[in-house]
Amino acid sequence: MTEHISSRPPGLLVQKVLGVRREEYAAVGWSFLYFFCLLAAYYMLRSVREAMAIVSGVHNIPWLFTGTFTVMLLATPVFGWVASRFPRKTFLPWVYYFFLLNILAFYAAFTFAQSRGLDQVWIARSFFVWISVFNLFVVSVFWSFMADIYTKEQSRRLFGFISAGGSTGALLGPIVTSLVVVPLGFENLLPLSAALLGVAVYCVYRLRDWTVTHESGAQRDAVESNKPIGGSALAGVRLMMTNSYIGAIALGLLLSNFLGVALYMYMAQVVSETFADTDRQTQVFAMLDAITNALSFIGQLLVVRYSVHRLGLGVTLAVLPTVSIIGFALLALHPVFAVLAALQVLRRSIGFGLSKPTNDMLYTVVSPEARYKAKNFIDTAVYRGADLAGTWIIRALAGIGLSGIAIICVPLAAIWVWLSLWIGRQYDQRDVAQANGGAT
Repeated sequence: MTEHISSRPPGLLVQKVLGVRREEYAAVGWSFLYFFCLLAAYYMLRSVREAMAIVSGVHNIPWLFTGTFTVMLLATPVFGWVASRFPRKTFLPWVYYFFLLNILAFYAAFTFAQSRGLDQVWIARSFFVWISVFNLFVVSVFWSFMADIYTKEQSRRLFGFISAGGSTGALLGPIVTSLVVVPLGFENLLPLSAALLGVAVYCVYRLRDWTVTHESGAQRDAVESNKPIGGSALAGVRLMMTNSYIGAIALGLLLSNFLGVALYMYMAQVVSETFADTDRQTQVFAMLDAITNALSFIGQLLVVRYSVHRLGLGVTLAVLPTVSIIGFALLALHPVFAVLAALQVLRRSIGFGLSKPTNDMLYTVVSPEARYKAKNFIDTAVYRGADLAGTWIIRALAGIGLSGIAIICVPLAAIWVWLSLWIGRQYDQRDVAQANGGAT
């Protein structure tokens, strides 16, 4: 058996294990590095965001999410307007340039405030809101671009491996943060994050060149065309409201986020009560992120492709809500920190390891307008709207405690299971329709 395996050409082993064919190496490599840089840049700052929430006051978390949602509502139609009037090859890099300049502006603000001994509470609140917008926009644009340059068949083979690039960055980002934040100070992480974002922009150009050289048809047209997507700035909202497939994806996100917010708020409360120093709080969040992202990496690299191939998209999407049913039932019976932390790590690792790459595959069977505008609206405004509603609902129900909240979450997760299976069936029908020349 050993001789048989070792005699296989390396290319066949890579294709067998990772699903990557030889002619795709360059594109997948740049995509891997692109997503690595995006999430490494974000996760170096994510733990800072959690600490900034504590600086602002844990009781103010619902207000922070209110501010985030408000900014999302303002930013989404602006992005829709840009996508309607500029070709993708123009606006994609500039999305990242814009956020890179934002990071440097916050670095200057934090540094100035510390050097003058000024109160940083409003800078902290602004940073929390900004980074909560930043991470969703840059990741949403990334996956829209991936859906442009890869076919449906390629997405089912490659999106898991490409997602592993993000998890590698998401793993190393918090590890670097946990090691250097105490001696260097959190503000000095921002220029490092900006540099990584600059590398991501370079990857965009390399992928564009590769697609023009090696691809044809819809993939080449998507990155080479000088024509904008067209349509209205609010087309994403219209598509979500009128298209049952897009609307179901949005509803699934609402259910997922409510469960996640419940865990997030109680985790923030426990950490704030246990660790008094901002740098130490950042370190704790970074360690939890590192564990989560290590598990996510395994799922993306070795599990999601096989799950989608053998079980289908619907069943793969249903894994996370099924685990949530079991986890919240246990949390209702044993509302202790160990169960809370374990459930949060497990849900986030499955979410990133299986659900997120599978969810991004759903957009390979929709129009370019839905791929950019509807996806962006769902991934940003709807996502943060769910956060906002969740925080205020959890706050209003605080009197029933963690056990009571967990009991409410169980039936919501059951509805989410059914919805995931329905979305999977709709994807299959659209896939067949596209193969037969039908519209989406």
